[in-house]
Amino acid sequence: MIESADGRVSLGRNLTYGVLDSLGRAIVTGHFDKRVFPTEADLAKQYDVSRSVIREAVKMLTAKGLLSARPRQGTIIQPGSSWNLFDTDVLRWLLERQFSIDLLKQFNQLRVAIEPEAAALAARFGDDRDLALISAGLARMEAAEEGNDDPLEADIDFHVSILRASGNPFYLQFRDVVATALRTSIRFTNRIKGHTASIPEHGAVRDAILARDPDGARQAMRSLIGDVLHLIDESEAATRSS
Repeated sequence: MIESADGRVSLGRNLTYGVLDSLGRAIVTGHFDKRVFPTEADLAKQYDVSRSVIREAVKMLTAKGLLSARPRQGTIIQPGSSWNLFDTDVLRWLLERQFSIDLLKQFNQLRVAIEPEAAALAARFGDDRDLALISAGLARMEAAEEGNDDPLEADIDFHVSILRASGNPFYLQFRDVVATALRTSIRFTNRIKGHTASIPEHGAVRDAILARDPDGARQAMRSLIGDVLHLIDESEAATRSS
């Protein structure tokens, strides 16, 4: 998104998504706090697009829980409690705004409720291909330690492969949420630790899954994410004492 001197916004090829992304980010980062949301006509002028493009973008933002459009009331920004936090656009906008350690903690509290059980299910029901993908994810992480792969993408690949191996379509639906939010979580925790993710801890999860040990896989994953929550708690304590 590029704003010109006259206040108009330049969008990419996909005009509707360009408006959606710009408006969504503005809403989530508080740009419209204590302001009346612009009219359809004003937005069409600002973005230099047709009203139909604005209407479609507003409809999509309404579906994400950010806006409500009612007759005689106009378009109103919804409170954060109404936003669909499982929508990857909303989550991305949240993570792009001023960093919130509370949000990071809440995300990892969700992870610790989901990923250990996914690991246990993977140990019980994952087929040979699923287990091979988990091992491949760990191999990518090991290669990244040697500078031969991207540490962040390798870590995400490992965790998503476990969600997939659970065989539970509901857990698999979390893959985009996990991948999106891990991009912030991993960068933050790696910065605190001064190094990339622990290969032995991830290896313990993989080994338990390959051994068809659901309890061991559950505990290993819980320990891995528990360490992340511990780092966040330590960071919070240090911030309060400084």
